[in-house]
Amino acid sequence: MTQESHAAYPMPQLSERDFNSLAHFVTERLGIRMPRVKLLMVQSRLLRRLHELGLDTFSDYQDLLLNSQSAEQEQRHFFDLITTHKTDFYREPAHFDFLAQRILEKLPKGHLRLWSAGCSSGEEAYTLGMILADHSVCHPGFSYEILGTDVSQRILNAARDAIYPEEHVAPVPLAQRKRYLLRGKDSQAGMVRIAPELRQRVEFMRLNLMDPRFPLSAEMNVIFFRNVMIYFDRPTQARVLSGICRHLCPGGHLFISHTESILSSDLPLVQVAPSVFRKLA
Repeated sequence: MTQESHAAYPMPQLSERDFNSLAHFVTERLGIRMPRVKLLMVQSRLLRRLHELGLDTFSDYQDLLLNSQSAEQEQRHFFDLITTHKTDFYREPAHFDFLAQRILEKLPKGHLRLWSAGCSSGEEAYTLGMILADHSVCHPGFSYEILGTDVSQRILNAARDAIYPEEHVAPVPLAQRKRYLLRGKDSQAGMVRIAPELRQRVEFMRLNLMDPRFPLSAEMNVIFFRNVMIYFDRPTQARVLSGICRHLCPGGHLFISHTESILSSDLPLVQVAPSVFRKLA
């Protein structure tokens, strides 16, 4: 392309006014803070979408996003692009030790329901699945179900596919890698996939934590709600935590990240370990 072509078709620039409008929309709908420093990130993530839609400016995109007949459908695309997803297998391993040694060891029989809230691409939910599957082998009277939720449909599709680069599963103990991971061949060389018997035990569902009611069918015994609150302001944190607690059964456990804290004294929680809380009866 010539210099003249570049001059004739300059790259769209996200104005501060359009950014502020989009940032307000994100905060209103998802609770996620969007400070001014994220302007270039938002511009970069949306440029390809503008090209796909044949739009010339971010103002045109904003009209489509907020005011068009296809606004609801486009908002799904927008949320997929704008949300950040970072997770790992066995992230913050002390939490999984607590689950195995302090919760599961006291539960040789019965049914356990676990929720990975803000599950991203599924690594946390499948880590939980490996631990629970191991426990169920040694305790025939034990059963479990795992729910993973996220606001991004695109990332939930990736979680259901359960295909990961081989280097991403390095934190998984060797015995579990042999038992629960399948190595890719030919075009999938260098990739691994969660074994089908484990994938079948994990359900993924789209859920916006800003919804006034979470469409969960039953109370949870264990909720992992980690590295999500960092994107919310204090009032949003308190509101979402209140909703989370409503779906935690008495005596159930809530795990948050070591980088997060619970400041509200109104919640029916008592701390039992670093970043681990039990709901009062």
